[in-house]
Amino acid sequence: MKIINVTNNFRHLVDEQLRNTDALTVEVYSAGNTTAIFTTAATHYELLVTNKHRAIRLDERERIQNFFLKKRLDESIIDVKNISIIDEPKMLEISYPILRT
Repeated sequence: MKIINVTNNFRHLVDEQLRNTDALTVEVYSAGNTTAIFTTAATHYELLVTNKHRAIRLDERERIQNFFLKKRLDESIIDVKNISIIDEPKMLEISYPILRT
């Protein structure tokens, strides 16, 4: 499964997120029918993974989460004690709070 940046195909979503939330950046990625939206804000990182057609498989969840941990997150500033996870069959949302300096 390849994870491909498709942010340019979701201009409206990105614009709305930037306008209506505390997001500083919004990126959209595709892994087949599974879509991942990665957001950075001053106080947290946010990862939302969805699939409209079926439940997200465990291996997909792990692969996508690992991709973002390695490629997009600065793990040295994440408050690992306060990570928030909402885990539903067709949706996974993880909020990674940033340590206050």
